[in-house]
Amino acid sequence: MTAQPQSLSKDILDKAKAWANNNYFDQSSRDEIQELINSENFKELEERFYRDLEFGTGGMRAILGQGTYRLNRYNIRKATQAVSLAVLESNSKDPKVAISYDSRRFSQEFAKEAASVFAANGIQALIYDRLNPVSLCSFAIRHHQCEAGVMVTASHNPPEYNGFKVFWSDGAQVTPPNDLKIITYFQELQDYSKIPYLDFEEGIKEKKILWIGKETEDAYFEAIKKESVNLQTCQEKGDQLNIVYTALHGTGFIPCSRALKDLGLTNVHSIKEQQEPDGNFSTVSSPNPENAEALELAVKKLKELNADIALGTDPDTDRVGVATIHQDEVHYLTGNQIGILMLHYLLSEKKKKGLLPSKPYFVKTVVTTPLQSKIAESFGVETENTLTGFKWICGKVNQIENEDPSRNFVFGTEESFGYLNHNHVRDKDGVSSIALISEIALHYKLQGKNLMEALDDIYGEYGFSFESLLSLNYYGKEGAQKISRIMELFRKTPNRELSGFKSLVFDDYLSSFSTDLESGKRTPLNQPESNVLGFHLEKGHKVFLRPSGTEPKIKFYIMINAPEGSLEERKKKAQKINQEMTNFLEDLAQKA
Repeated sequence: MTAQPQSLSKDILDKAKAWANNNYFDQSSRDEIQELINSENFKELEERFYRDLEFGTGGMRAILGQGTYRLNRYNIRKATQAVSLAVLESNSKDPKVAISYDSRRFSQEFAKEAASVFAANGIQALIYDRLNPVSLCSFAIRHHQCEAGVMVTASHNPPEYNGFKVFWSDGAQVTPPNDLKIITYFQELQDYSKIPYLDFEEGIKEKKILWIGKETEDAYFEAIKKESVNLQTCQEKGDQLNIVYTALHGTGFIPCSRALKDLGLTNVHSIKEQQEPDGNFSTVSSPNPENAEALELAVKKLKELNADIALGTDPDTDRVGVATIHQDEVHYLTGNQIGILMLHYLLSEKKKKGLLPSKPYFVKTVVTTPLQSKIAESFGVETENTLTGFKWICGKVNQIENEDPSRNFVFGTEESFGYLNHNHVRDKDGVSSIALISEIALHYKLQGKNLMEALDDIYGEYGFSFESLLSLNYYGKEGAQKISRIMELFRKTPNRELSGFKSLVFDDYLSSFSTDLESGKRTPLNQPESNVLGFHLEKGHKVFLRPSGTEPKIKFYIMINAPEGSLEERKKKAQKINQEMTNFLEDLAQKA
């Protein structure tokens, strides 16, 4: 064997050999690592063993494969054991967990592995008898009064990924202090062979593992149907809306079709090539409805049928993408625009019908458009801001529910195409969102308008906002180091100009302080510590940046303010400033 390169340490090679020689792992797992050793594929060995897989604050996502830094059945068992230990601390008499899974490679197998570990720990595992979205997992936790829940998914990541998402007894993603307990237990588990394990079929026989299905599903669909604001209109005229829908090979086809049918929205055309679950996502490069490319087949059908809207959901059906035709051009709505339409519709229609509750509030993330706060304020609805992610949005809902139950939640949204318009689950819900945006499209169609015209009406009343997202991908160990350098570059120079605009206020959510750069005054941000930076620029522009918690990328959230001129003039000016800002940020990041 030739000498190993300097980049491969003896420690990494020893870890790889230990895996290949450990009889606890099955033969194929050991062979996979031994082949890398034999072929001297040191680059791949380093990527798989340079660190252990980390259990983050909401779970973990990783590339599938064998090794300590890959997702496999053994790291699933390890993560499940960590959750089990935290659940058992609650001292519940008969603890239960709910488990769901998406269409990704090994998702069902990993779900069964999790059930086997929970059952071996004396925790009854309730597992769906078919794949189901995130919303059904959260609903099952609340419906069956479980102590926790697990969703096996990597959401919209590329097909080589899978993941393990953890929820607590409220149905929301796990938050402090429970997430910190799980992380600690995960880090302390070093010997896989010490993890309790009960054969899945044996667990079924002993009723330590139970299948769940129709009863729970029916209860969920009945609950979200009642959230329709104009149900009678939908049931009487719903067939007038021409809808194209794609599940993008994920979990969405059955539940989204049912949710639309329940409302009376029956004129739906599914993209058959993307209808069936497929963990390879064979017709798309990435199953992410945030990206126009993922909706290509749906938009083709939209044009052929001259339909009203094209909709798409990601593999675990928590994100929704929307496209429509306006003035003979296809428009892909941003996550912020979809949220604006939803919030305005819910508040205006509920107020009109006397359905707006007392002391209403809605929750958004700090990187979501501030225009939503203006809309909410006009209806007497308070805005709550959180860190990025529905973990924090629903964590805020739970906090308010406990501290001031007289306040009433009406909507939650984040710019990355996630929405929640009801209180039956505690995560973003793509199924109810598909139903809601379709109801909105019907509402405006009956007025002779499409969604873009409806947006312009809102902009005319509340002012124009323009937001965009710059995502830069950096892979592997070197990529992680690059992202760290970019964050450090921006953190060290908070008073810099960004694309010619002076920074006035600098937010550092890791230090938990906001600094007025003119006076030097520091103000607490009152949010959990997080590696997020925010720049408040002159002219009202804003830029936030953060490393993704689930993908090898860094994200820049750009918010452009253009208050002067006609709506068309403001749009053009905002787009020009946005492009210049995007180019500036990308160039600066490459230098880090």
